[in-house]
Amino acid sequence: MAETQNGGGRARGARRKDPPTLRPAPEAPIARVAVDIPLAHLDRPFDYLVPERLAADAMPGVRVRVRFAGQLTDGFILARAEASEHGGRLSWLDRVVSPERVLTPEIAWLARAVADRYAGTLADVLRLAVPPRHAATEAAQAAQAAQAMHSTRLVQAAETGPAGHAASPGDGSGQSAAAGPPGSVAAPDPGSWRRYPAGESFLAAVAQGRPVRAAWTALPGDTWPEEIALASLASLSAGRGTLIVVPDARDLGRVGAALDTTVGSAHVSLTAELGPAERYRRWLSALRGEVMVVAGTRAAMFAPVANLGLVVLWDEGDDLHAEPRAPYPNAREVLALRAHQAKAAALIGGFARTAELAQLVESGWARSLEPQRATIRATAPVVRAAADEFELARDAAATTARLPSLALRTVRAGLAAGGPVLVQVPRRGYLVAIACGRCRARARCTRCGGPLQVAAAEETPGCGWCGALAGDWKCPQCDFGKVRAITIGAARTAEELGRAFPGVNVRTSGGAAVLAAVPDEPALVIATPGGEPLARYAAALLLDGWALLARPSLRSDEEALRRWMNAAALVRADGAVIIHADAAHPAVQALIRWDATTFSERTLADRIALSFPPAVRMAAVTGEPDAVASLLAALPPPPPGAGLDILGPVSVSEDAAQAGRPQPGRREARGPAVSAGSPGEGGDRGVFPLVAGGQQGGRPPGEVQRALLRVPRAEGLALARALHAAQAARSARKEGGGVRVQLDPAELI
Repeated sequence: MAETQNGGGRARGARRKDPPTLRPAPEAPIARVAVDIPLAHLDRPFDYLVPERLAADAMPGVRVRVRFAGQLTDGFILARAEASEHGGRLSWLDRVVSPERVLTPEIAWLARAVADRYAGTLADVLRLAVPPRHAATEAAQAAQAAQAMHSTRLVQAAETGPAGHAASPGDGSGQSAAAGPPGSVAAPDPGSWRRYPAGESFLAAVAQGRPVRAAWTALPGDTWPEEIALASLASLSAGRGTLIVVPDARDLGRVGAALDTTVGSAHVSLTAELGPAERYRRWLSALRGEVMVVAGTRAAMFAPVANLGLVVLWDEGDDLHAEPRAPYPNAREVLALRAHQAKAAALIGGFARTAELAQLVESGWARSLEPQRATIRATAPVVRAAADEFELARDAAATTARLPSLALRTVRAGLAAGGPVLVQVPRRGYLVAIACGRCRARARCTRCGGPLQVAAAEETPGCGWCGALAGDWKCPQCDFGKVRAITIGAARTAEELGRAFPGVNVRTSGGAAVLAAVPDEPALVIATPGGEPLARYAAALLLDGWALLARPSLRSDEEALRRWMNAAALVRADGAVIIHADAAHPAVQALIRWDATTFSERTLADRIALSFPPAVRMAAVTGEPDAVASLLAALPPPPPGAGLDILGPVSVSEDAAQAGRPQPGRREARGPAVSAGSPGEGGDRGVFPLVAGGQQGGRPPGEVQRALLRVPRAEGLALARALHAAQAARSARKEGGGVRVQLDPAELI
């Protein structure tokens, strides 16, 4: 079955149901439609005839139903035209689903730009950008808007008379009643922005509508939501809107409370917890210009904010900002594209800073907005390593003890000060990993080879993979039947601290049971990273730092520092933070000095030296071995000097393919980096199929492979286009075997 550019391709034997008496619209009878088909070789607009009866409603941006390949399919009208470049017979629009123009020109451009940057299709991005229609909500909103418009016109008629020229809120200007024209909202007092040397000038530039871009290193404490709200009010004073993206619902609640105080009803919050009806109602209020400030989690990065003047991204290194669905865009890149296109200001940052944001500063796209050292010393808690040279002189076991004497003294001091004490533990559970009590060999399941663990006190060890119990386990090395703990989880930590501090309340937070906040009273709060309840802690212990630093990830140091700083920022300025990790490690030193900027610059310099992102653009191609080889072979030949390197493929497990990590226990071979212009063995342009375990015979069933493609940053868009073309070629040939293509993956190993 062949589809043509007019969208009229039909299955053999399908009957045309268009009435022969249809007449085209008298003006602009051609509609260019983005059809909801995610096949790469069909990633283009298709032309349809607009029937005269649909001419008034079939406007750019509306949802439509069209017949494609013999079936009715959803789509969006991108434009109306007088003529089609296709010379054949065109099909008719079947119907307009709703006259609501849900796809604005800005979002249509953005969706196309995101698809091109990430080697995806427009259909996939539009599914992320435009929420599903909720007909009842849409109708109720339309009726309410019509009633409000009618009431406003009656009031204006009474005040101005027949000759009055007062503008109504529905005049299509895009300005909301809350925002008003420029100057109707006063520019805010800088407030806590004065603590930053460039804070007042940044706020003034936003109030003037200038496209300033700041890489923000926030001071510790709880003032960052108010500072974001002040920046939003500054944008409102210029008559422009604001889009705010935060990692999770808890951060969104804090920002929403600050916006309630600062901008009032001029904002809405978008989150999945609202449900489809309420979320769509709020999304429509932003689309219609009824509100000018939108705050939300990751999906809100595509929100249709009217007259966008400021984009804000908080905690930009959080992996929740990376979309897990194709084409896997990151909110940082999407908001940067929006700021560039709309000539809007940008405020991107958090307590820590990634190498990607450091790269934006180094390139000149953004300016660093950070406090002076004296201000940091006055607001940040004192951070000490549990095994620094002073403590080692006092406690020789500080290096090996999980709870050295310094940690226990800090807990006692924090409880005596009358506040809660935070204890961050990297892992959930009780005994996450166990070993033989005699020879220290790792305890593994005799059934599947998975790691054994203990879920709770006095419970039988069980396999973390298959769940099988191991009550009669004996070490295969020395035949010893008792085990010892290797890795201790949050539950066991809470039990140990409860015995060490009897009479003190112990609360746990993490996983599916995250506490929103804890009262300001003496208590021990055991939390996993990201699950810390809101409070002004008197002290904090950051335990098992080695577990975060030892993760097999390019970003382990960067991510560890971000999680530590987010936890330490909850501690009062007169409190103390103890980090249980090697004091000489660069990430630990950055935490002690509270200097995320220098650490990010050092990380960027290392990435540049090693040709790792963000110094280069990189793509991961993951799938079945034959499918990966087929896609790499379908890549169009690069121009001379393009600098394309193909690394791999390597064998990975299904789970590791999703997480971006190699499969444990298997040989992780990596082919050498081969320039695209240099033929590999057999002329395969650097494609080296690897077989696990060095076998030369057939591949093991279910094997998944990954190849990494690397180019200079300037060639990133060309790489994305080449990968899209290769996917289109495979799609057109209907080749089996799915392949996941991800640009700028969070994990490379």
